[in-house]
Amino acid sequence: MKEKSVAFLGLGLMGSGMAGRLLAHGFNVTVYNRDPQKASPLAKAGANVANSPREAAQGAGLIVSMLADDVAARAVWLGENGALAGAAPGTVLVESSTITVHWVSELAAAAAPKGCELLDAPVTGSKTHAAAGELTFLVGGSASALETARPALAAMSRGIVHLGPSGSGALLKLINNFLCGVQVASLAEAIALIEKGGLDRAKALEIVTNGAPGSPLVKTLSARMTAPDYTPNFLLRLMAKDLAYAVAEGHKLSVDLATAAAALGLFKQAAASGHGAQDIAAVVEQFRTSPTK
Repeated sequence: MKEKSVAFLGLGLMGSGMAGRLLAHGFNVTVYNRDPQKASPLAKAGANVANSPREAAQGAGLIVSMLADDVAARAVWLGENGALAGAAPGTVLVESSTITVHWVSELAAAAAPKGCELLDAPVTGSKTHAAAGELTFLVGGSASALETARPALAAMSRGIVHLGPSGSGALLKLINNFLCGVQVASLAEAIALIEKGGLDRAKALEIVTNGAPGSPLVKTLSARMTAPDYTPNFLLRLMAKDLAYAVAEGHKLSVDLATAAAALGLFKQAAASGHGAQDIAAVVEQFRTSPTK
């Protein structure tokens, strides 16, 4: 059945787990990744491996992408060997990358003449949530396209929220991520004050994480920062990208995201110091000039 055939583009920290969930739920999955070695585990689990996005899209009822940014997404979707070139009329496109509202508009405009509908459907959650099928999809686009995509999205998630017209999901995802980035940056600064101020770090963080500031994110990241454990669940360089996208979107809407801009500066500095391929928790390292207690 065509509706059970899914092309999945992008097998990074998130995409590999999401594609794995589709396979576990009986979907016929064809995957594409720029580095084909990342497709090997999924091939062993039953996925077909395509040599190009266009090849992956051929015969699929649904095409899902999970890519790093606008540039990567544009390269995979558009062009002679892009997924859109291989998509048949009636195919639903699902852009799950954290991207700009402008790119959503561009891709939707390119899809329409092909008779395809686009959903912008980014997710909340990290690598572990993707592998466990515990993501939440934030969806912009038509209700009819969502109903077509719903069985596949349900296989990868614990929740699907239809926010409204095209671009709604992309905008809320940038808002969600800039709030996360601001919290993580503030936590890094707080830990620096704790450590350099000579406080008992364990006792201080117990107060902070169990009090009003203790969001689930703060609790998780404080443990990673103090371990320290920077095994990637959310790449630091991608948080810097998300904050930059959010600040730019704010400018378009005449909203000065001052806290997001400040957090962006800290994440840029961390990336420039060599932490870009580590977890976002590594943003704390720029404050550490001496061993922690």
